[in-house]
Amino acid sequence: MTATLPELHRPIEAAPDVYRPQEDSRLLIDTLERSTVVVGRRVVDLCTGSGIVGIAAAELGAEPVTAWDISADAVKCARRNAELAGVTVDVRLGSFNDALAEGPYDVVVSNPPYVPTPSDIDLTVPAEADPVWSWNGGHDGRAIIDPLCELAPALLADGGTMLLVQSEFTGVEQTVSALRSAGLSADVVAWQLIPFGPVLTAQASWLEATGQISAGTRSEELVVIRADKR
Repeated sequence: MTATLPELHRPIEAAPDVYRPQEDSRLLIDTLERSTVVVGRRVVDLCTGSGIVGIAAAELGAEPVTAWDISADAVKCARRNAELAGVTVDVRLGSFNDALAEGPYDVVVSNPPYVPTPSDIDLTVPAEADPVWSWNGGHDGRAIIDPLCELAPALLADGGTMLLVQSEFTGVEQTVSALRSAGLSADVVAWQLIPFGPVLTAQASWLEATGQISAGTRSEELVVIRADKR
């Protein structure tokens, strides 16, 4: 399967069990391009999926670039895409703690699972949706984001930068506050309003019933949060 977003640097292959590059991937890459923080710097891409963000960092002149994912399928996919792109990205299987052991890094980028998802009821997810593990962020969408915020200061070298993409439904101010409480400067630096895709459409009734969205809401704002370690 190939990404359908026409503005992506090049076609990116995605295996059936791997998150496909979408609007959040593009927004994160656009922000990375505009930030000019990667040239000649050590970059890590956490929750890499297809590898597209790490590949973009390498194309922009980052060196070295490491990418991590807990999915063996994602690791294989990202390695293949990096080879096809002709860039060097060291793609590894492992957790945030595994990545931390290899740090610190000058730049951390991440498009983690962030969709609020119930654990106590069954939802019918359309067949065309990406694999559940790639977007399931737990009941409030923060199951992965909170540990990442906690580890951010240790992941970053002095003068380092983190760029994190998430949905407005996952507590943007909560993320900013968590990063600031950890001693980093943090602000929203990019945003984009998009219509609900198949996953949020399938979960809209539950999100309304739990008060996580207003009745009739069928669009979401994606944001990129930048955190800096001084």
